[in-house]
Amino acid sequence: MEKFEVLQRSPLFAMLSPSEVELAAEMSRPRRFASGEVVFEEGDLGDSLFVIGSGDVEVLRKNDAGELWPLQKLSPPEFFGEMSLIDKEYRSATVRAKTDCVLLQLTAENLAAFRKHHRDGFTFIVMNIARVLSARLREANARLSKSRL
Repeated sequence: MEKFEVLQRSPLFAMLSPSEVELAAEMSRPRRFASGEVVFEEGDLGDSLFVIGSGDVEVLRKNDAGELWPLQKLSPPEFFGEMSLIDKEYRSATVRAKTDCVLLQLTAENLAAFRKHHRDGFTFIVMNIARVLSARLREANARLSKSRL
């Protein structure tokens, strides 16, 4: 898997220059997960985000009975795990590999180093995170309103 190509396709890196994407690719760490393996659990302390290079993951949240309830399926070139980087809170959901997958991990430390080298690129990353969070919130609102009709 070519890390540069994966990141270049991701909405997280939209509007970034090739040199900015290249630096992010150099900083990223490939992580392999087998189908059914947990990437992180709801309540874990989060210090990184993940870009999906191959395979699918599912986002799950515990219901009142403590059972994992599927919220969303994510596929390449989507990303996840960004909320804990933004608000410094614990993971709000569990993410599990739905199929064998390869993820590119970027830590808070990686992003801080990126910011020092490419301030404008870092601003675009934050804007891209905000766009995706906004779209996910709109989608969740639509699902909630349909379930109450």
